[in-house]
Amino acid sequence: MTKKPFFNHATRSIIKKELLHYFTTPLGYIFLIIFLFGIGNATFEIGKGNFFIQRQADLSSFFGYIPWMYIFLIPAITMRLWAEERKSGTIELLLTLPITIPQAVISKFIASWIFIGISLLCTFPMVLTVIYLGNPDLNVIFVGYIGAFLLGGVFLAIGSFFSALTKNQVISFILTVVVSYTLLTAGSPPILEMLSNLFPKYFLHLFESLSLLNHYEVLSNGVFRLSDLWFYSVLIIAWLLGSIEFLKYNRAN
Repeated sequence: MTKKPFFNHATRSIIKKELLHYFTTPLGYIFLIIFLFGIGNATFEIGKGNFFIQRQADLSSFFGYIPWMYIFLIPAITMRLWAEERKSGTIELLLTLPITIPQAVISKFIASWIFIGISLLCTFPMVLTVIYLGNPDLNVIFVGYIGAFLLGGVFLAIGSFFSALTKNQVISFILTVVVSYTLLTAGSPPILEMLSNLFPKYFLHLFESLSLLNHYEVLSNGVFRLSDLWFYSVLIIAWLLGSIEFLKYNRAN
């Protein structure tokens, strides 16, 4: 018996449908406008962004603000991934297609990740700006973009899980923001100091190792390590597997 390919006509159709959804509804345009205006304003505004304060032609301030933009913007686009399908009942129709639950989950995730990639590409004029103003290290910028793309993938996977968990998009949004913020700041000294009074040291070391920001900062500084790639990949796979298993359980019951 010939094994069917994972990416077939049905999966490609879902990826295309989900990706087009961002550009045929206000959601995608609202995200792009807020993201591009917000990150541009935070990076370049005199007296607020660090670009002119530091007087350095690089994008360190740009990459520094991206995680905090993601915290609220990515949950806003993931909250509908499965919650909307479950609430409207279209999930049953989706799963009648010649496609498995893993294929459906990964297809929706890929479409969202491509959209995040497009959003990052739209910031390319900032790269041209710093090239015009100085002589930045393009390798640092390139690795920084890889870090931003991977971080976006983790937030998307977390959002996919909570969207599959509930039919309520608002609850999905709130849970995604809370968990994303917790993982992002897991290695911050104030949080570790607070937890040190409640948990043993081995738990603190484990919790600190889950810090998304620690790994992201290494990449945004232009240092590419396979351990960071592995870290983000494992988190993305783990959260997507959670989505798959929950949808399978929900379908069986």
